Amino acid sequence: MNARADLTPERFRPMHETAARYYGDRIREFGATHRGVDWSTEASQILRFGQLLRLVDPAQLSGINDFGCGYGALVTYLRQLGCQCRYTGFDISESMIAHAMSLHAADRLCSFTTNLDAVERAEFTVASGVFNVKQNYGDGDWQDYVLANIATMDRLSERGFAFNMLSSYSDAARRRADLFYGTPGFFFDYCKTNFSSAVALLHDYPLYEFTIVVRK
Repeated sequence: MNARADLTPERFRPMHETAARYYGDRIREFGATHRGVDWSTEASQILRFGQLLRLVDPAQLSGINDFGCGYGALVTYLRQLGCQCRYTGFDISESMIAHAMSLHAADRLCSFTTNLDAVERAEFTVASGVFNVKQNYGDGDWQDYVLANIATMDRLSERGFAFNMLSSYSDAARRRADLFYGTPGFFFDYCKTNFSSAVALLHDYPLYEFTIVVRK
């Protein structure tokens, strides 16, 4: 599949709205837990955080944007590592943001918003699980949606960004029709061509997914 030219925000409004409803339902059903953001286990959620930050020194990190932050689990992970960076969480689900603001109200270095225009550039931007659930959209349309969001992450990042995605190398028998399985080589090449010469493709951890890390 090749990237298409029409990556305008208006084209993807229905996808944003569908995703907001989906994750809003999850957090209402399961609360501020790994299941509330559609992960099977807390251990796999934490493993993903480690991969996204694999090329980052938390002790030296000054600021991070969490793109699709859910209830802000990444904040807890960072603070447990001793990282006291500025954190901005963005999510299209108002329910997610409400939970995040309640959980992290005492953290003065945290802010949460559903307004993308309110998110300022930070040292790094990360996205965990944002691109997996395509629901009834076709693979081509969803891939374009992913590319548009990656471009936004690049714009919001001073030193780099990272995202993960279910892999096209996943066992066929385990795949679900409502999920998107990205081709690792395609996204590596796209990021290498469009954003930076310093791109890492991580596909060596025990989950059916991959992580792309872009350094500027």
